Amino acid sequence: MKIIFFGASKFVLPLIDMLHANFELALVITTERSPLDAVPQFCQQKNIPFLSIRSLDEAIGTITEKKAELGVLAYFGMLLPQNVLQTFPRGILNIHPSLLPKYRGATPVQSAVLSGDHETGVSIIKLDEHMDHGPILAQEKEIIHPEDTTETLHGRLFTKGTHMLQSLIPEYIDGTIRLQNQEHDKAVFTKHSLIKQDGYFDSNNPPSHLDRMIRAYYPWPAVWTKLPINGKEKIVKFLPGGKLQVEGKNPMSVKDFLNGYPSLKPLIEKILP
Repeated sequence: MKIIFFGASKFVLPLIDMLHANFELALVITTERSPLDAVPQFCQQKNIPFLSIRSLDEAIGTITEKKAELGVLAYFGMLLPQNVLQTFPRGILNIHPSLLPKYRGATPVQSAVLSGDHETGVSIIKLDEHMDHGPILAQEKEIIHPEDTTETLHGRLFTKGTHMLQSLIPEYIDGTIRLQNQEHDKAVFTKHSLIKQDGYFDSNNPPSHLDRMIRAYYPWPAVWTKLPINGKEKIVKFLPGGKLQVEGKNPMSVKDFLNGYPSLKPLIEKILP
């Protein structure tokens, strides 16, 4: 059975590896363009056919030629239209890092951390033409630890999803899995894809939300503000583990930061809880 995978980022590499080792992975389609990006580099190392695209129009011909029965999608960033969905006789399975219908959309992990949730999970669904809307094959919960960032949580969730999918695909193909419709009236939608401005923290705002922001927006776009340093306004990032980073400098502890910029001590002590 041929499978085509759609996805990007380092978090999907275990999934690509699993599909390559256990099934006939005919093609990987990714939005990553550079040969040094995670997915193209991994596919080249493993001799897996891949296609880097800017739009799905670039891939339609290749998808049709491969005649794959099943698609798998994770961390792709594009909504697949009906003509692509219909190309796969067995449909397309999606690994989504939340307990759907909660946190449909592009930023489910960031939303869970930012909201202060104590747990999230992985949902494997069969895609339809609507965003994160299709029927559920399986779900598993995952604890959100107090120190978790979006990066660490993404890693665990996609690793968990990889293990789930490996055992689910044969059962799905055999027809022994009962698909369950989502409770659409309980759907919660996430924010759009993040931009740098989302990480801006006004130093006049109360600090109670800052820890969650730091963990939710790491590594991108990171939490940042502008502070007067050596007579100039510079960007200062707030990083996990109590680190600060002045633009153009290496991350440093709060203590080292205050030793270097003692005039900012009242402001930093006000910002940091």
